[in-house]
Amino acid sequence: MSSTTRKAVILVSGGMDSAVTIALAREQGYEVHALSVAYGQRHSSELDAAARVARMLGAVEHKTVHVDLRSIGGSALTADIEVPEQGGDGIPVTYVPARNTIMLSVALGWAEVLGSTDIWCGVNAVDYSGYPDCRPAFVEAFERLANVATKAGVEGAGIRVHAPLMAMSKADIAREGQRLGVDFSATVSCYQADAEGRACGRCDACRLRAQGFREAGLPDPTRYI
Repeated sequence: MSSTTRKAVILVSGGMDSAVTIALAREQGYEVHALSVAYGQRHSSELDAAARVARMLGAVEHKTVHVDLRSIGGSALTADIEVPEQGGDGIPVTYVPARNTIMLSVALGWAEVLGSTDIWCGVNAVDYSGYPDCRPAFVEAFERLANVATKAGVEGAGIRVHAPLMAMSKADIAREGQRLGVDFSATVSCYQADAEGRACGRCDACRLRAQGFREAGLPDPTRYI
């Protein structure tokens, strides 16, 4: 990589969306600095998948930062609350309070240290669980915050938050991943995957993922329990 290569900090969860996001950034010539957050989620297999995906897709480094959201709970992913097998009305109990705000804030700090003006995330507001921090309004608001809260925003070139999958369906994402050569079998999306990363096949994340492959006309490479 040359000294003029653009650096990007990319949030990587280990799921299919963040994998496609890395591949898109690489296609656009970015040097990828992958960031995962261990926030006290129900299982560590998604973090194992994040490291695997970052390595497979050519990130120059992968960092995992620990933030203990289990200490405040409030979500089926960070407390002893049952993960629902069917989505209901309103914001589901799998929503983790402030999760994306915290993750983007950590990414913002690392971007400043690296001298990067670009943060990428795989949030999506089409086929998703209805989380408020996955909507365009949130990403736009965070970008405004980033540019008034940092030295890079006030004195430098500014910060841009990229959410390239925002308006894509899960089928679109699956097709884009196939075009980019993403190995989706290496990813983990399930809210309650086992230690080996095998999916339950019943939760909202599994349902949306399976629906995406089905509508894209692609085989589902997910490993199920």
